[in-house]
Amino acid sequence: MDLKGKTAIVTGARQGIGLGIARKLHSLGSNVVVGDISLEDCEKICRELGGRSLAVKCDVSKREEVREMVRKTVEKFGKLDIIVNNAGVYPQKGLLELDEETWKKTIDINLKGVFYCTREAAKVMGKGGRIITISSVASHIGFQGLSHYCASKAGVDGFIRAVALELAGKGITVNAVCPGLIETPGVGATFRDKKLLEQTLAAIPLGRAGKPEDIANLVAFLASDEAGYITGQAIVIDGGWTTQ
Repeated sequence: MDLKGKTAIVTGARQGIGLGIARKLHSLGSNVVVGDISLEDCEKICRELGGRSLAVKCDVSKREEVREMVRKTVEKFGKLDIIVNNAGVYPQKGLLELDEETWKKTIDINLKGVFYCTREAAKVMGKGGRIITISSVASHIGFQGLSHYCASKAGVDGFIRAVALELAGKGITVNAVCPGLIETPGVGATFRDKKLLEQTLAAIPLGRAGKPEDIANLVAFLASDEAGYITGQAIVIDGGWTTQ
């Protein structure tokens, strides 16, 4: 895969899956815009990446910040070819304890943020554009204490299928990637609880948690010219977890 000459935005890129994706796309030759809520963290990642990178502070739930991120990208690199909507939150709270603030924050970042980023990116993308959203296996199956999260990710999958139809005429592909258990700071509690981790791994046929690099490899493929005939798909990558 070769992404030389391409320009990509990765949201939520300061750690975990987003950081893995930013590193991968950059290693394949793409210019990479590192977007996240902490400019200091984004700048640190850009120093690691070296040239062909740009740090931008962006809260994806705020439309004007998303617009500014896209504007800065085009101003710096002249175009936008790829956007990876990775920013998301994962607060665990049971239904009866779930408050309106937590519900709203989850939907605003995980779903509305995808809407804002996808729409602004589509405005400036040309033929061959790639819109890739990080969804979750939680869009396919339920998890206790995560009804709000499951709802946001199911919404993402429905959204990308419809948008794929709308943007096909412009030559832009739109897909989602649905990770299972991935070893990131966001799911640290699972890895600290040895019993819970053992139970979860026992349910994964490949017998291990995924790594950010596993997700980054799939995203890189979807961003490449080789994936030009794939659109409107929510691709599960979970070591076989949801096949049982």
